[in-house]
This record gives sequence, structure tokens and C-alpha cells, in this order.
Amino acid sequence: MISFVNVYKKYTKEFFALSNINFKFEKGDSVALLGPESSGKTCILRILAGLENPDKGEVYIKKIPLQKVDYSSDISMGYIPYKANFFDKKTVYDNLKYVLDIRKIEKKVIEEKVNEAIIDFRLEGIAGEKIYKLSLFQKYLVSIARLSFRKLDIVLIDNIFEELNPSENKELIKLFKKYFVKPNTLVVTATSDEKIAQNLATSIVHLNYGVIDKID
Repeated sequence: MISFVNVYKKYTKEFFALSNINFKFEKGDSVALLGPESSGKTCILRILAGLENPDKGEVYIKKIPLQKVDYSSDISMGYIPYKANFFDKKTVYDNLKYVLDIRKIEKKVIEEKVNEAIIDFRLEGIAGEKIYKLSLFQKYLVSIARLSFRKLDIVLIDNIFEELNPSENKELIKLFKKYFVKPNTLVVTATSDEKIAQNLATSIVHLNYGVIDKID
């Protein structure tokens, strides 16, 4: 599904964000990139998402070289960054509805799917609230609800747990396992919290200063 072969990424002459990164994971895997700040976790996710290119080495998604991947047809990928993009002045309902509107789905089906998501993710009390009024945890719930509308090959989760309390993290992990940790989906989570990694992942890549210390 994904593989990194001798990957390097440098932002300055002195600083390697990634140095000789090698790993391979398949669909059905749930992988945690575990390490402190500036260890290279987010850099790996951004390369997978096509937002950055390595300076050296090869990255493959579904055996396709990264530079040749068509993200609109070759792969279905969902990305939950630390700070998700929303229409902040529109409601939760409108933000959920938008991601279905752009796919030109029948209006009745859109309403059914949005209403189901509001119930499934316990958003009833905030469905009419504008996004900018929500807590960080509530925004992540909306982000996950949006992704649940799609059948995904890869889900990328970028450092979203660190500022939440234990009960909120427990709820998010439960939702990720329910909706995304599946035989045909690869989940890659960046975190600095070892307990989160252990609870969510089947494989853990230990990173430090852009280098893999070990994979277990």
C-alpha cells in the first residue's frame, strides 16, 4: 500500500526533517508514527498526502511512484490535520452537507446521510452552531464525520490528541476504530503520546530527529 525507500527531507542545510526513512505498510494496518515534536511525523504525513516531496529517495502508494499518483483517481485518502479546514462562519450541518453537495449526490440522499452522521457522532446539540464557536474536540468530531461519508484507502491523522483530555481521546480512538480501522484501509497516526499509539496502532514507528529508532 505505502512504502518509503531511503527517504530524505531537508528544510535547511543543517536540518534534516527526515533521514534515510525506510518502511512498508499494507492495507489493514494501523500505524503510529511516535515521537516528540520535530521528529518527522508530520513531514511523513505531508509527503503521503502529496503536500511535500522528498529531496531524495522513493515513496510509493499502491506501488505507484509518488510523483505519478493521481489523488483524484488512484487513491482515496482522508487527512485530519491538527487544524482542520472548515467554513468557520457556517454551521456544522452546512459543513457536513457541503462535502456531499460537491459530489453531486441527490438532495434527499444528502439530507439522509447528514442526519445520520449528526446522530452517529452525537452532534445533535451543535448541528446548528457555527464552526468557530466549537471546541477543539467538537471540531475533530465534525472532521471525522466528514470523512465517514467516503470509502477511504488511507486515513492520515496528524497530532490531534495532544491537547484533548483522556475521555475525549478515548472517544476519538473509539470512532477511528469503528469507522476507519478496517481490512481495506490503512490508518497512519502521528502522535507524541505512547498510550495513544498503543491503543490505536498495530505497528509503531519510533522517530527521533527525523530518524527511525525502531519499528514494533
